[in-house]
Amino acid sequence: MKIYLSKINESWIVDRVKDEWFEYNDEISTKEIKDSDIIWIISPWLWQKIPKRYLKTKKVVCSIYHFEDKDFLKENLIDFYDRDKFVTHYHVISPKVKEQLENLTDKPVTYIPFWVNQNLWFNIEDKQFLRKKFGVAEDSFLVGSFQRDTEGSDLISPKLIKGPDRFIEIVKYYEAKNSNFKVILTGKRRQFVINELERLNIEYLYFEMANFETLNELYNLIDLYVVSSRIEGGPQAIVECGITKTPIISTDVGFASNILAAESIFDMDNFSDAKPNVNYAFQKSLEIQIPDGFNNFIKMFSEINI
Repeated sequence: MKIYLSKINESWIVDRVKDEWFEYNDEISTKEIKDSDIIWIISPWLWQKIPKRYLKTKKVVCSIYHFEDKDFLKENLIDFYDRDKFVTHYHVISPKVKEQLENLTDKPVTYIPFWVNQNLWFNIEDKQFLRKKFGVAEDSFLVGSFQRDTEGSDLISPKLIKGPDRFIEIVKYYEAKNSNFKVILTGKRRQFVINELERLNIEYLYFEMANFETLNELYNLIDLYVVSSRIEGGPQAIVECGITKTPIISTDVGFASNILAAESIFDMDNFSDAKPNVNYAFQKSLEIQIPDGFNNFIKMFSEINI
């Protein structure tokens, strides 16, 4: 069995997933599509770049990450059904997307969260050292958010499915409760949140393109990570928080309820009651660390290849 992953280069988490797959599963993978038994369309919107002759003659697995309401409009389903004709099997990283997808197609759908790389993400026990390194007081209360939240190149319009407006409401609550409070941000296009923080005179530190070492330190630095999204595929930050033992609360999106304890899930009516459960999230994240995190993928591909 040889698996070919569609080429991406999108500066997104899927690029890292592709690289890690090849690094740890090279014996069942190929970078030559002609030599493959299974084509894994890991980035679904690039399917049209794959020659049709290969889509017609090989098994095709397509990963789908999330749906927005607009995706279900008739005119927006044309591309989905054009691609669906070639798909043998779907893979999703969210049980919610599995349910949505099963209403659109009769093709099999398998839910498997992406693995978490414990070589990149790990717990750092010396929190005092981290506070000194990043120049924050030991008694600071730090809330983190490491993602993109602006819709487009205008750097003004909020990407509402990511919930940046919700994040600001939650930040205001914690800022009022803590005298020495800061927000820690990373990622491109954080201008909406930054503008709101400056308008509210709330202190923040911004690391636009933090490398993995710095990002791992930031996970370990903060007191609370907040996922405030309305729609998500994962998000992968949930298992990255889990494996680094970073306190986290989240809306009930993606695979949040499969990784986090019930008391860590919130909506905007009860977010003040949400409580991180570090040990629960850590144990759940351990189940999908490398190499165990690959096992269900290999099982899925093996069954498809029969």
